[in-house]
Amino acid sequence: MSSSQARRIGVGVDFGTSNSVAAVFDGDEVTLVALEARRAESTGTSEHEAEIMPSATYIDRALQTLTGRDAIDRYIDDNTGRKVELVPEVIGRAMLAVGYASTGSRNPGETMTVDVFGDAMTDTGMRGRLFRGTKRLLGKSDVRRLMVFDHPFRLVALVTPILLRMREALSARVGAFDHGCVGHPVNFEGRDEHRNQLALARLGEAYRYAGINEPRFYPEPIAAAVSFLHASPDAVGEHLLTVDFGGGTLDFCILERIPGNRFRVVDTHGIGLGGDHIDQRLFRELLFPLLGKGERWRRLGEYAEIDTEFPFDEYEEFLVNWPVTYLLNQNRYTTAVKDCIDHGGPELTKFRRLRELIEQNLGYVVFQAIKEFKARLSQVDEAVLDIPEIDVAVGLSREGFEAMIGDMLGRIEQGIEATLARARLPRSAIDIVLRTGGSSLIPAVHRLLESFFPGRVVDHDPFTSVAAGLAIADYHQLPAGPA
Repeated sequence: MSSSQARRIGVGVDFGTSNSVAAVFDGDEVTLVALEARRAESTGTSEHEAEIMPSATYIDRALQTLTGRDAIDRYIDDNTGRKVELVPEVIGRAMLAVGYASTGSRNPGETMTVDVFGDAMTDTGMRGRLFRGTKRLLGKSDVRRLMVFDHPFRLVALVTPILLRMREALSARVGAFDHGCVGHPVNFEGRDEHRNQLALARLGEAYRYAGINEPRFYPEPIAAAVSFLHASPDAVGEHLLTVDFGGGTLDFCILERIPGNRFRVVDTHGIGLGGDHIDQRLFRELLFPLLGKGERWRRLGEYAEIDTEFPFDEYEEFLVNWPVTYLLNQNRYTTAVKDCIDHGGPELTKFRRLRELIEQNLGYVVFQAIKEFKARLSQVDEAVLDIPEIDVAVGLSREGFEAMIGDMLGRIEQGIEATLARARLPRSAIDIVLRTGGSSLIPAVHRLLESFFPGRVVDHDPFTSVAAGLAIADYHQLPAGPA
């Protein structure tokens, strides 16, 4: 395909925190690209499932890379249920002088070489590392490299394999190309004042390494609105508000429709709140009490039994961030757990669960169960979080779940109010509210939007609308920001 022909094909790449989607637009029809086509053929998964690829990278000890569902499957096969064994990392060697030589000699009597160990711990049995949610790190200036089996990997190097796979799937569909509209949140996660510039620079570099030499960055909530307007050209209304609630961020944008089936971007806004944060909240509220939080730590001292509260706060951040849960397999953490198990008592089961989660490297399994549990609560009034690997089955009502995330719902309200204030528009001026992104499917989010904009909330392809809109925006070269 010539470059002029390729230019008449709009290409959209939605690299998401949790999942990634790619689409093409020929001027009439949007086509989603089957990023997981090979897996669909071998497993019989649906066409829709083949269009959505997990944003996952797996790197083994030989530094070979897998992406998507293949990456997750390999990680589970290689690591789940494997007992973790940590050893101190050797950071250097030192030569020590032992004894003394004869008087006047500069030579020591004897020398010996010893390893110098650092604080970092290495899991000697780990066959590979799985990286998910890397997009959340792109705007953080203090995260420059991640160590993978003694090799420092830049974040760009962890993202590029996913983008390369998407580019290859797109090329199989439309032929050679080097351009495309690529999505980004309104604001990346992080506290750095320049986090957006940093994240876009990193993403741009990764896209170029993947062979997309002319990436045009486009805000994700605007892309979702573009997709909706293309699919619903007869929708009535002047102002459209998009609420894009994904895995890592919550984005808003307001579009104003103008004559000629065109639009003007009035304003955009975004906050660092997503489905991953809700998953962590569920872990903290439902599982922490079942893993020993609030219990006592009793052990023998030199003269008497010592009784203190179990230091669960030292474990918390490791537990809710599954890629580093394995680091709890150090004596400073395992000793207290063993003491509590040895002491027995009614809390014995809790600490056995904690030990199993840590030793058997079950963090990822637990979070997948939480995600599925959260999705069920969007369909039924009550569900059970069942994790047989750690002998847990705990029920929760939808009402209880909504109370648990009440402060997060409050942040959504604040985000809507801030977006309207920035646009200098009252609620009544919004004619259509577009709900998209996987986390927007939570019923409490829908009710919140309805309370603000009664009768004006519509749903539109929560998992694929951004990619479709990016392809359309690329084809028509639509504006990416306020006029």
